[in-house]
Amino acid sequence: MTELLEKLINQLEVESVDKYLFIGRSPKFPPRIFGGQVLAQALNAASRTVEDDRMAHSMHAYFLRPGDPGKQIVYEVDPIRDGRSFVTRRVVAKQDGKAIFNTSISFQAIEEGLEHQATAPQVTAPEELETDAQYWARQAEEKPDSVPPYMLNQPIERRPLQRRNYDDPQPQEAVQHYWFRAPEDLGDNPLRHQTLLAYMSDFALLGSALLPHPYTGNSKDLQVASLDHAIWFHRPARVDDFLLYTMDGPNASGGRGFSRGSFYTREGVLVASTAQESLMRVREPS
Repeated sequence: MTELLEKLINQLEVESVDKYLFIGRSPKFPPRIFGGQVLAQALNAASRTVEDDRMAHSMHAYFLRPGDPGKQIVYEVDPIRDGRSFVTRRVVAKQDGKAIFNTSISFQAIEEGLEHQATAPQVTAPEELETDAQYWARQAEEKPDSVPPYMLNQPIERRPLQRRNYDDPQPQEAVQHYWFRAPEDLGDNPLRHQTLLAYMSDFALLGSALLPHPYTGNSKDLQVASLDHAIWFHRPARVDDFLLYTMDGPNASGGRGFSRGSFYTREGVLVASTAQESLMRVREPS
C-alpha cells in the first residue's frame, strides 16, 4: 500500500480511548478540515460500537463549525438505541470542547427483501480519462505557484468525465460524473470500504449546485461551505475498484445550494446515494 493511502486510512480509522470515545487526527493540508474526513471518522467510530453483523444503512450529518487540522478531534458516541433489527448511534465531534459536527447513524442486520434500482448512466470508462493528480501536475508546470502541493499528492484517485474551466467557469447543466477508487487492495473488511466511501462522498458534491453559475468553490467572491450531508448505503461495495459518482444540483436559493449523488459500480449496481445542502453566498463588494 502506498504511504499516502496508508496514512489516510490510519487517520480515518480513529483511535479508541474508551468504549464510546474516539480520537481523530487530520493531515496538515488543506488548511480547513475536509468534511469527508469528519464524515468518515464519525462513521468509523460509531460502527465500532455495534455488533459486526450490523452495517450502516443511513447517515445524516450537520457541519457546525470549521475544523482546525492542527488539533485532534474528539468523537463522542451516544448509544441511543439497540434494537433487534436496527441500531442507532449519535456522534458529536468536538474541538476545544465545542461541537464542530454531529450525526445520527442507523445500522441494520443484513436481510433479504424487494430489489430494484435506478439505471446507471452510460459514460466513458475511467481508463480513458485523466486523473485529478495528472491534471494538477500539468497545471503546476504551466503555473508553478498556482497549485497547492497537496493537490499533487492524492491518496484517492479521481477521474472526472468533464473538467470545468476553473479560471473562467461558464454556466452549464447541473450534472457531473466522477470515477473514484482507492488505487490499492484494501482487503475484505466491509467497514474499511464503507469508511472510505463516506470520505469520497463529499468530493465535488457541493460543486454540482454551482455548475449553472459562473463560480467554482475557489471563486474569491463566493463563500461556500457544506451545511449538512446524508448518505444511504444500499448495498455492499468495494472502493478499491472504480465507482462512478454521478451528481446533480437541482436547486439554488436563499444563499444555499442543494446537490444529490449516486454511486454505481462498474457493472452498474447502485451501492449508495447522497444528498447535501451547502452555503453558496456571493460576497458583497467591499
